[in-house]
Amino acid sequence: PEPSMSQIPPQVPPQVPPQVPPQTPTQTPPDPGTEKTAYLVYLLFLIGLVVPLVTLAGVIVAYVYRSDAPPWVETHFRFQIRTFWIGLLAAVIAVATIWIAIGFLLGLALYVWWIVRCVTGLRYINRNEPHPRPESWWFA
Repeated sequence: PEPSMSQIPPQVPPQVPPQVPPQTPTQTPPDPGTEKTAYLVYLLFLIGLVVPLVTLAGVIVAYVYRSDAPPWVETHFRFQIRTFWIGLLAAVIAVATIWIAIGFLLGLALYVWWIVRCVTGLRYINRNEPHPRPESWWFA
């Protein structure tokens, strides 16, 4: 005899465990104001041509904010840090050679180099673009 409908056990759908999204490490979201900080560092560097101690404050700010910056802003901080150290090296050489007159010319070239690097960086940051060559020793 055939089983009746009342004798067939009901089909229970298989239990599917709920999907859990993969866990990612907690990260601090990047500070949206870091591009303004990079802009400020360029301005501090320009002011540093008149008040040299301000340049030191600028490089400290660049070091502090570099790790929290979005990648495109981090290129500007890297460029600024390199500008400081290359400029310091060139200034030491200029001062050391001032007595043979070439130091004066090196100092003038350093001022022009410094201004062009800062203005170039400001142009890129104003367009919300990464610095294309942050490792460069030259103007851009």
